[in-house]
Amino acid sequence: MQILAIGDVIGKPGRHVVGKHVPALRDEYGIDLVIANAENIAGGIGVTPATAEELFDAGVDVLTSGNHIWAQKEIIPYLDGDMPLLRPLNYPPGVPGKGYLTTGRVMVVNLIGRTFMDNYDCPFRAMDNLLAENTRRPPVIIVDFHAEATSEKMAMGKYLDGRVTAVLGTHTHVGTIDTRLLPKGTAYVTDIGMAGPIDSVIGDNTEEVLQRFLTIIHSRLSVAGGRTMLNAVLVNVDDETGKAISIERIYRESEK
Repeated sequence: MQILAIGDVIGKPGRHVVGKHVPALRDEYGIDLVIANAENIAGGIGVTPATAEELFDAGVDVLTSGNHIWAQKEIIPYLDGDMPLLRPLNYPPGVPGKGYLTTGRVMVVNLIGRTFMDNYDCPFRAMDNLLAENTRRPPVIIVDFHAEATSEKMAMGKYLDGRVTAVLGTHTHVGTIDTRLLPKGTAYVTDIGMAGPIDSVIGDNTEEVLQRFLTIIHSRLSVAGGRTMLNAVLVNVDDETGKAISIERIYRESEK
C-alpha cells in the first residue's frame, strides 16, 4: 500500500499546487490513500466546506488539522458529519469533531503537541487510550502529529515505534530531512513541510511578516503569491502487518 501525506496546505496557492500535482502523483506511484493537513487552506487560516471540497476534488482522501481548526466557524457543523476531516484527538472532551477515522485498512489519527503550543490534553496518553480502546483497529495507523517542538515530535515517534505505521509531523511548514524507519518498523519525519508559496515566510507575505518582527505590532498576515511547492512524504506499507517498508520525500514545484 502506498500512502501520500502532504504537509500544511496554505491558502489558494497551496490548494492550486495540490490540484496540479496530486492526480499525477496518484497515477505515477499507484497511491492508495492521500492525506493532507488542511488547517490553513482558507485564506491561510482555518478550513471552510468549499475549500475542503476543493482538496477532495483534487484527489485528497482525508484532511487533518491542528490549532486553527476553529478559525472558520462555518466548518464546525461539518466536523461531526461524514466529511473526512479530523481535528486533533487530544482536545478536551465535548468539543465537536473526531480525532481519528478509519478508511479501508487504514486508521488516520490527528494529534496536537503541547510544547510551545497550548494547554491540550496529553497527546501521548490520548494515543495510548485510543490504541487500548480500539482492539479491532485496522493494521495500518498513520498519525499526523501537529506540533512545534522537534523534541516532542521525536519523542512521539519513539513512543509509538512499532505500535503505529507512521508518525508524520506537521505545523512548522518547514520540511525536515530526517525521513527514516525507526527500529521497530514505524516510518517517521519531524515535519513534512507545506504546500504553498515558495517566496514567502512559511506561506505568508514576506514584507508583512518582516513588519511584524520589526515593529512587534500584531496584524493579520496575507498568503504570499508566486511560484508554489508541494512537500509530501510517500510511505510504502505492508498492509498485512502494518509495518512501514519505506518513507521518501516527494517535492514538486509549480508556476503560479
